[in-house]
Amino acid sequence: MTKNERLTISVILVFIAVLTFIDIANDYFDGVAFWHISIETIVGLTALAGVYYLIKSRFTMQRTLAKEKQFSNELNLEAQKWKRVSKTYLDGLSVEINKQLDKWELTEAEKRVAFLLLKGFSIKEIAELRKTSEKTVSTQANSIYFKSGLPGRSALSAFFLEDLLPPKL
Repeated sequence: MTKNERLTISVILVFIAVLTFIDIANDYFDGVAFWHISIETIVGLTALAGVYYLIKSRFTMQRTLAKEKQFSNELNLEAQKWKRVSKTYLDGLSVEINKQLDKWELTEAEKRVAFLLLKGFSIKEIAELRKTSEKTVSTQANSIYFKSGLPGRSALSAFFLEDLLPPKL
């Protein structure tokens, strides 16, 4: 529910409560039956309870939103710190991967495809990124596997990443 919707509903409920309490006062002075006044009192109090609930939930949502923003900011700071700390290592890893791709005598196009494969992109996504056909990317991927002597994408990833991850537990 939006802020405007909450405000509109609150105004309507306050209006209902005010009209109800005016009617109760008139009924009381006109000598209307107690049960009738009791029912109208319940209606007026229910309308006020609805206003209270809407206002309370709005403040609760504001507090929750503030906490979520703080948490999000903390996660962003942590991610930025991780990127700063790991940048040197990742840059070095990228250089070393490139050296290995040179040893396998991959073309520049094959190297770009290899890096995208290592990042987890699909053949279709790589074709879209490189503005080429899926068949071309598939041919380049097969050439990478042939020149490296690796059977496929998983083996290519494992070749570079296996030693970076902790041993099996």
